[in-house]
Amino acid sequence: MSNNQEAGKIDFLSKAMIFALVSVLVSVGSVVEIAFDGFNYGIDFAGGTEIQVQFNESVDTGRVRKFAGDLGYSNASVQSFGEGENEFLVRLAAIQAKSDEESNKQQNAMIKQITSGLSSEFSSAGAVIRRVDSVGPQIGDELKRNGLLAAFYALLMILIYVGLRFDFKFAPGAVFCLFHDAIITMGIFALLEREVNVTTMAAILTIIGYSLNDTIVTFDRIRENIVVLRGKPFDLIVNRSINDVLSRTILTSLTTLIAVAAMYFLGGGVIKDFAFTLGIGVFVGTYSSIYVASPLVIFVDRLQKAQSAKPA
Repeated sequence: MSNNQEAGKIDFLSKAMIFALVSVLVSVGSVVEIAFDGFNYGIDFAGGTEIQVQFNESVDTGRVRKFAGDLGYSNASVQSFGEGENEFLVRLAAIQAKSDEESNKQQNAMIKQITSGLSSEFSSAGAVIRRVDSVGPQIGDELKRNGLLAAFYALLMILIYVGLRFDFKFAPGAVFCLFHDAIITMGIFALLEREVNVTTMAAILTIIGYSLNDTIVTFDRIRENIVVLRGKPFDLIVNRSINDVLSRTILTSLTTLIAVAAMYFLGGGVIKDFAFTLGIGVFVGTYSSIYVASPLVIFVDRLQKAQSAKPA
C-alpha cells in the first residue's frame, strides 16, 4: 500500500501551518474586539427591565420610542421583535437606589407606569403586554460570574477527562480547540453587537459539547490507527484518521445545520438567538476539530519525543 493511500485521499496537514496562523489571528482579533468594544449585555447580565408588547396592527417604532421618551425614559431601547411591525421589546436600564428595597419599589413603579401607559396610549392598536422581565444589577453580575465559572469548569473537566481517556498529549489540543471555538463565537457577537444573555451562554456550552464530540471521534480513530499503522509516522496516522472520519463529520454537521436553520428561520426571539449561536459553533467546531485539535496533538507528540531524546 502506498503512503498516499495510507495517509488518506486528502492531505489536511499540508496546510496546517497556514490554518494555524489564521486561527491565531482570528482568535487574537476576537479577544481584541471583546476587550475594546465589549459585549451588548442583555438584562440577564446588565440588569434592567424588558417589556414585550404586541399590537393588533402595525405600529411605527418611532412612535413607541416617543412614548417612552414622553414618560421620561429617553434612554429606553425599543426594538422590533418577530416577523412583522406589530411586536416590540422595550428595554430600560436598572434603577440604582440607596437600598435594594428602594430599587425594587422604583422598578415596580416604572413597570406599572409603562405597561399601563402602553395599554392606554395604544388602545386603538390593541396593545397587549406579552412579557415583563426584570433583573437587578446585583443579580445580573451574579449571573455573569456564574456563566463564566460554568464555562471554566466545563473546560477544566474536559481537560481531565481527555487526559484520562486517551493520553495527556491529546488533552491540550482538545481544550484549546474548545477555547478557540468559544472565543471566536463571542468575538463575532461583540463585532455584530448582538445581545449576550443567559441563552447565549447556554448555546456556548452546547457548542463546547458539540465540538468536543467531534474531536473525540477523531482522537478515537487516531488511537485505533496507531495500532493498525504501527511504525508509520505519527503525522501520516493523524491525517489518515481525519480522512477516515471525514464523511461522518460532514454528515453530522449538515444534519445539525438543518435543525439549526429550521430553528432560526421558523423560531423567534430566544430560539432564534440560540440557533444563531449554534450555527456559528457548528462551522467553527467542524473546522477546529480538523485544523486545530489534530495539529496540536502532533505538536505535543513532537515535544514529548524531543524531551525523551535529550540526554539525562
